[in-house]
Amino acid sequence: MEEEFDDFYATAYPRLVRQLYAMTGDLAEAQDVVQEAFIKAWDRRGRFSGAPSQEAWIRTTAWRLAVSRFRRLRRGMQLMQHHHEQTHVEEPSPEHVVIVDALRQLPKNHRSVVALYYLCDLSVEQISAETGWPAGSVRTWLARGRRSLAVQLSASAEDATEESQNSAGKEADHVG
Repeated sequence: MEEEFDDFYATAYPRLVRQLYAMTGDLAEAQDVVQEAFIKAWDRRGRFSGAPSQEAWIRTTAWRLAVSRFRRLRRGMQLMQHHHEQTHVEEPSPEHVVIVDALRQLPKNHRSVVALYYLCDLSVEQISAETGWPAGSVRTWLARGRRSLAVQLSASAEDATEESQNSAGKEADHVG
């Protein structure tokens, strides 16, 4: 029974994805709903195997899943538009961009600990409890993260100072 289902999946999946893609206009969505329909079929494989309209059942189930997802998405958009004002979001300051870039360069554990400590105001013990990492590791990663950020941010500040001095010098040369 399992081999039969595997064979059916291997032959029908690509065809069903193409069909649902044509129906939905979204390849990723088509792949998701066909996969989900196959999972539902697998759960019913005792009744499903050998049925004459297996492919039609998968297609219909996948289509219903796509419609259901579309309705949930549409309803979510309606709720968002109804309950949320459109507000102008300021672009990030140059300092913000530098800090985010510096954080991205940290190893994942260091970045997580620094963010949890400084942005979420969690203590070392709270970070340890939330992540499951030993408190000693959290302290070590926090210290290393601070050092790395200090080096990166001071280098960025030096670069910015150099750049502003160079542009000021060029302006003075141009004026003179």
